[in-house]
Amino acid sequence: MSDNQLPQGDPKGQDSGVHAAQSGPTGAPTPMADRPDTASTDDQSSAHQVAEAAAQSSTEPKPVENAYDGADRETQPAPSHDAPQSFNVTVIVRRFDPEVDDEPRWVDYDVQMYPTERILDALHRIKWEQDPSLAFRRSCAHGICGSDAMRINGKNRLACKALVKDFDISKPIYVEAIKGLPLEKDLIVNMEPFFDSFREIQPFLQASGKPEKERHQTIAQRERFDDTTKCILCAACTTSCPVFWTDGQYFGPAAIVNAHRFIFDSRDEASQVRLDILNDKEGVWRCRTTFNCTDACPRGIQVTKAIAEVKQALISGVKL
Repeated sequence: MSDNQLPQGDPKGQDSGVHAAQSGPTGAPTPMADRPDTASTDDQSSAHQVAEAAAQSSTEPKPVENAYDGADRETQPAPSHDAPQSFNVTVIVRRFDPEVDDEPRWVDYDVQMYPTERILDALHRIKWEQDPSLAFRRSCAHGICGSDAMRINGKNRLACKALVKDFDISKPIYVEAIKGLPLEKDLIVNMEPFFDSFREIQPFLQASGKPEKERHQTIAQRERFDDTTKCILCAACTTSCPVFWTDGQYFGPAAIVNAHRFIFDSRDEASQVRLDILNDKEGVWRCRTTFNCTDACPRGIQVTKAIAEVKQALISGVKL
């Protein structure tokens, strides 16, 4: 036995492992050249399958990825006959351009609207689709900022809270600037006289020195002025007041409401200062209790009641 031959029965000579020699019919090893190249065949088959799949995918449409398309679309119900229908609304806006007009003028606009849309949406459509020169204020569009107060069909409202469905659409909807403040352009007024009165009543908490601990309030103490904390300074109340229309020096409901908020705050020490400010011919005594302010408030504040409570505090000299 040559040195290169392994003994019969040697485990290293058995056909185990991937490198073991394959035997032919007589038991002799099959020459490498005569063995079938299975690896090459498998690779060719796999490559052929991949090529067929790629060709098929390039000609067939890709599956829809949107969860709302495809098969699911067939199961969705058809639009209901009760779905909201749009309709035409005539909006008449009181326009004024100081560079062109000597006096304000009314301009008609036809706008396609849905019932749950707002007057603010109508004004946006007019500005974006018909007349970009239309000027008005707006910001949050959710009844918080108070910037879009205007007179709609003769009543002060926030345009962002006035729904089209709440009006008689068989008639025109009239929109104009709030009254009593200087008109600048279209639906925009100069708010400075309004804020001057607001600043004059010192609308901030005043206390002498720093407290040793936090200032506690009972629920009842908080409820005493809770209603007047809701004011968003939209000026709807003040500009609905007939006294303010004729007397621009009158503090107005909004200023008195904000004074009330601090006068009746148990943590404040300047209540008497504010009462003295409002104890004036242009203060609370100018109120004629017409309730226009209460009706106009978009936050539901009992404005006339708050003014009456300030009057009572002046008479009695105590915070009720």
